[in-house]
Amino acid sequence: MYSKDQVSQLKQEFWTAFGQYIAPQLSAEGLRINWINYKTGIKHLFFKMQADKRQATIGIEITHPDAGMQELVFEQFKEFKKLFEAQVQEEWEWELGAVDEYGKKISRIYTVLPGVSIFKKEDWPALISFFKPRMIALDEFWNDAQHSFDVFK
Repeated sequence: MYSKDQVSQLKQEFWTAFGQYIAPQLSAEGLRINWINYKTGIKHLFFKMQADKRQATIGIEITHPDAGMQELVFEQFKEFKKLFEAQVQEEWEWELGAVDEYGKKISRIYTVLPGVSIFKKEDWPALISFFKPRMIALDEFWNDAQHSFDVFK
């Protein structure tokens, strides 16, 4: 069992390592970007990577406090589902009106890598191999689709 400080330190160590590994990768527009804190330019819309002691998750989270707006943004993503799946080269889970770990209603499009732990350094290559191509694919998708979401800015 890890102490709170050890948990924080290991997580920080992983995300720093991942950030250094992916830093040379330019965005679809050819720009340097912060992959870990990806800016979509749309309020309440995030590309998130998470890892804990059981699994890793990457996805799009729509956190708009208004349920109707959240559904509109989600429906807009559904209009791009074929393009999205072509970019990520796999099917992801699509959840409208899910509840996050804090009890907040969100909608999300995500995929999971089970059986890995951010606390096991021997799992880090698998985590990086999971996150990197999917984050790059999300960026490529967003480069093509983002202007259709400008109405939500």
